[in-house]
Amino acid sequence: MAESEILGMSLFAGITEESAEIVAAGGVTDVPAGQVLAQAGDQGVGMFVVLDGSVVVERGDLHIEMGRDGFFGELALLVPDSPRIARVRAKTDARVLAVPRQTFDLLLETEPSFARALLRELAARLVQARTGH
Repeated sequence: MAESEILGMSLFAGITEESAEIVAAGGVTDVPAGQVLAQAGDQGVGMFVVLDGSVVVERGDLHIEMGRDGFFGELALLVPDSPRIARVRAKTDARVLAVPRQTFDLLLETEPSFARALLRELAARLVQARTGH
């Protein structure tokens, strides 16, 4: 995966090229439609960013579709010893970028733009959940 593709994503837009290389090292996986990427209750060892296609986050009756630039799995990394809270499966054939815990922690410590982008998205999700907007 090219660092330029990573730097073009909103979550990573302001990080350094060196950090983009580290993120790219997490690897990209092609997943077929229907494949489960995360299961509620499992330990979170990393987060994922959707590069192409779409995934659906499923928690009870709540189903949230995410396409390119969407990310999931971050909550299990932010809350120590927290398991995954939802099942995530590929809705269509998709490409996802893995961001291991170590890389996630490094980005939080060294890349303020990553931390801001992450916080903005988490805050937007919280507002959406609370108000429906």
